[in-house]
Amino acid sequence: MDIYHVVVRPLVTEKGTHQSQVAHEATATMPARGGSYAFEVHPKANKAQIRQAVEKIYNVKVLQVRTSNRAGKKRRYRLTMGQTRSWKKAVVVLHPDYHIDLF
Repeated sequence: MDIYHVVVRPLVTEKGTHQSQVAHEATATMPARGGSYAFEVHPKANKAQIRQAVEKIYNVKVLQVRTSNRAGKKRRYRLTMGQTRSWKKAVVVLHPDYHIDLF
């Protein structure tokens, strides 16, 4: 899968903007880490592909990738019931020396 098909779009929300600005210092048990950035990704992409795509597209170092599958919600359209599309979300944690300027 091409790296430009793995990352669909960045998710720019209030929560995502806050998490991108919060960095954590190193403790005795955990190393330091930079901000967290959320992306909508291809549903069949795995964590290794997401890490590689974000590192190459944004020229950053990724420490951790967390993914979740978001189910579509039921919506009523006139007399029939429909459903919004399902999608996959990835939260990427960066090395403390890096950041992405989109957020």
